[in-house]
Amino acid sequence: MNYFVDRQCQIEDIDLPSEAQLTEWVSAALKGRLDAAELSIRIVAPQESQELNNQYRGKDSSTNVLSFPFEMPEGIELDLLGDLVICAEVVSCEAIEQNKPLFNHWCHMVIHGVLHLLGFDHINNLEAEEMEQLEREILTTLNIPDPYLLSE
Repeated sequence: MNYFVDRQCQIEDIDLPSEAQLTEWVSAALKGRLDAAELSIRIVAPQESQELNNQYRGKDSSTNVLSFPFEMPEGIELDLLGDLVICAEVVSCEAIEQNKPLFNHWCHMVIHGVLHLLGFDHINNLEAEEMEQLEREILTTLNIPDPYLLSE
């Protein structure tokens, strides 16, 4: 398996995952699904997340992860999967609110975003159940507990 992750950091923070961690999480999500893939993970501040969320989804707020699948032109073969944009502040706040270890939540957001790049979605209940189950299975391979169980 040949996976390449381009980590782009637009903020400075000591609690950000390394390129190696991001690559490990992306690899776990893609294992058995794709043999090779390239993607960018851009770590941003709330303002950039909000601008992109508003521009592409019509939602005027920052969000944890946005996924931008690469649309392959016909006749071109590349391993380019797409881009993820992750708002570090939102991920950090969610981890605190949900009483989850920060890097477990980061891992979940990366896997969630990668599954979106692969075409999975959660628009209806059936799709949501399928996607959440895949997330649980992938996270289990990384020894991360079910993110959908409420923490006390």
